[in-house]
Parts: sequence; C-alpha cells; structure tokens
Amino acid sequence: MKSTELIRALRRLAREADRLRFAPPVRFVYNPLLYAREPAERYVTLYAAGGNDVVFLGMNPGPWGMAQTGVPFGEVAAVRDWLRIEGRVSAPAVVHPRVPVRGFSCTRSEVSGRRLWGLMRERFSDAREFARHWFVANYCPLLFLDGTGRNITPDRLAKADRAALFPLCDRFLVILLETLRPRWAVGVGAFARQRLVAVTGTMSSGPRTVGIRTAAIPHPSPANPAANRGWALQARAALRAEGIWEAGERMRG
Repeated sequence: MKSTELIRALRRLAREADRLRFAPPVRFVYNPLLYAREPAERYVTLYAAGGNDVVFLGMNPGPWGMAQTGVPFGEVAAVRDWLRIEGRVSAPAVVHPRVPVRGFSCTRSEVSGRRLWGLMRERFSDAREFARHWFVANYCPLLFLDGTGRNITPDRLAKADRAALFPLCDRFLVILLETLRPRWAVGVGAFARQRLVAVTGTMSSGPRTVGIRTAAIPHPSPANPAANRGWALQARAALRAEGIWEAGERMRG
C-alpha cells in the first residue's frame, strides 16, 4: 500500500533528522513525527491512499499547527473536525515556555493551517473527496525556535545545517512523489517550489515521475504581507492559472 511505504519513509526521516544538531540561532527543535506519531501516521494512512492528483508541499511544522497535531498545516480544529483525526501527542523533551505542546488541547489557531485547510474545504465537499485527489505534505519535519521562541524557517538555518538536513528531506520528497505519482506538485510558498523544482529535476528520467508538473501558491502565513490581503483568492487564481482548480472541478463532475 502507498501509505505503508510512506509511513516507513516518514519514520526513517524522523529518526535521522532527530540525530542532527543545529547551530545558533536555533535553540529548540521539535520533531512532531516522533512525539505526535499516532495522528501523523493516521493522517498518511487515511489521506495518502487515493488518486492524489495534486501534492501540496509546505515548508515545515508551524508552532500551533503540525507541532501540535503531527499533521501538515495541522490547525487543531481543521484536523479534528474536518479531517476527523485525533491521537496521542506527548511533547518534545525540551520545549520553549512560550511554545508549549498541548496536542489537541491546544487553544491557539494557526492562521496558515486555517487558511490552507479552509481552501480545501471550499474545494471539496468533504475530506473523503479531498483524499481522492489532493494531499498535503511538508518538506522538513522539524520546527526550529530561537531563544525567544521565534520560529526559524529551514531556509534560514546555517549553511552547514542545511547541507546536513536538506538531503534527508529531498530523499523523502522523492519517495513521496514516486509513491503518489501526482500530476502536479504545488509548492506552498517560494521555498517549497524551489525544493520541488530541484528534486523533480533530478527525477525527470524516472518512469514513475515523468510528467509531474510543478506550480506554486502563495504561502498563507500572516508573516507574508500579501497573504493578509485575500490569500484564498490569490491561491485559487494561481491554481486556475495552472489548470489545477478546473481539473479538480472536472474530477468532481
């Protein structure tokens, strides 16, 4: 089964990423694939078994999303109420006091996750229909925080840290794309698009990946000023420009 292969690859990614050590300004590293393994793997089992014509790729866990639920862009309400996923969540061994891990008891809402899963709810009648066509993943499994609790994105890691981490993430991304074989791979933001282009460029001769087209939508984070001015409209427009949204409409019909 596709989900079995992906879960095996996720476990390897989680173990190997967990062995890495990161230079300042990184002070805290959360690995939700380990401490939120149950809901993380439940998500893959339920939602990576369909047609998955489109794979959306985010950057890495957000502090109030995947870091709490183990699900990419995993705002608690969206994961629990729309995806119908819950599960045991423990916590990293060391947490920043400003970014506690409370799992599905977390009362903070991650804006990026609310926006992204809101787009999915708009597009599909229910999560089962979503599972037949689209899948959401993250490139990097780790959340990085500095001493103040500020989020550090993977592209801002020290050069040596990127050199150690990115090959692990690239290898998982290759497995993800080879396993799901989507028609489109859509980067959620510029960084994810760059990693997709880099990886698919090395895979172009593989019979299981020929024909995968890459695209991008703006990142829904409020840290992206443009996303605070009608992000859903921008995302739909980007998907329509690539023919992805309309293709989905034909699938539904």
